[in-house]
Amino acid sequence: MRNDKLIPGMILVMIGAIFLLHNFGYIHFHWYNLIHLWPIFLVIGGVNLVFANNHSAWARILKISVVIAGFALLVFGNFDDRYSRWWWPRYTHHSDNNDDSDDSDDNDDNNSGRLVKTQGSSTFNTPYDQTIKVAQLNIAGGATSYQLSDTTNQLFNAVTKETVGNYELNHHKEDSAYVVDFKMRDGRRGFNFNSDDNDSSNKVDIKLNSNPIWNVQLDAGATDVNFDLSKFKVKAIKLNGGAGSFAIKLGQPLATTDINISTGAASVKFTIPQNAACRITKSSAFSSDDFEGFTKKNDCDYETPGFDAAKNKFYIHFSGAMSGFEVKRY
Repeated sequence: MRNDKLIPGMILVMIGAIFLLHNFGYIHFHWYNLIHLWPIFLVIGGVNLVFANNHSAWARILKISVVIAGFALLVFGNFDDRYSRWWWPRYTHHSDNNDDSDDSDDNDDNNSGRLVKTQGSSTFNTPYDQTIKVAQLNIAGGATSYQLSDTTNQLFNAVTKETVGNYELNHHKEDSAYVVDFKMRDGRRGFNFNSDDNDSSNKVDIKLNSNPIWNVQLDAGATDVNFDLSKFKVKAIKLNGGAGSFAIKLGQPLATTDINISTGAASVKFTIPQNAACRITKSSAFSSDDFEGFTKKNDCDYETPGFDAAKNKFYIHFSGAMSGFEVKRY
């Protein structure tokens, strides 16, 4: 390849790759980075012009390094705090009730809250109504650490720490269920390269009301999920994720509790009660599994002893490539 075609070709390839990965949810590109980092393209163009007639190996390496470093900064840089200007306020969705007490009697189905300026953290609430018997929780958005372990007097409560994008909450009645939609505002998935202890990571602490029967659906890219659902009545869980870590603890099953997991290169761990009946069906390629205490029925199915005679049962289906699946009993 001629040297004068190398850099323009690399730029086109990388731009195309970024759009593809962003559209398919494998990275979360911060579009506002372009506002502050557009001079990177001047630097890339300038270096390419300065060394246009230099065909040595070190000059080529320098030009390639500048392109890679520039695009890495554009894609993975997070400069949200620098967007905080008096003319560029950050808004997020709050309900009118910002505490977790019984004092609230606001059960308006159309209560979508108000817009409130924040500095990277928000509280979201959906009021609880005793007439709600079945609830559906839909969560969408990656590049986030999701934690759920406690109950609330609200139907749904979430406290967020936002460094990439914002979240929004919507709720409505649908047939016999009350639906709670909680998602990143742009609906994208993404990579989360931050640990839970890193202040630059997105974090969401969720609480649910323990009275209704819950159906939970999580659509995320690379993310970290740690759900302790042992205090809740869970009818179904559907998890669609990319690379990441997913740990879910469950209490006793209902008559039928269905769990469907589809992931990329992820670590997935379920913990169920020792005496719970469970069947696991695994359809995955190049994945490892650890189903201690289960009897292997065939290449795909595993069961706890006495499964057929049990009244209440878990049905867990794992699918994914290059993942590690584990089910433990406590």
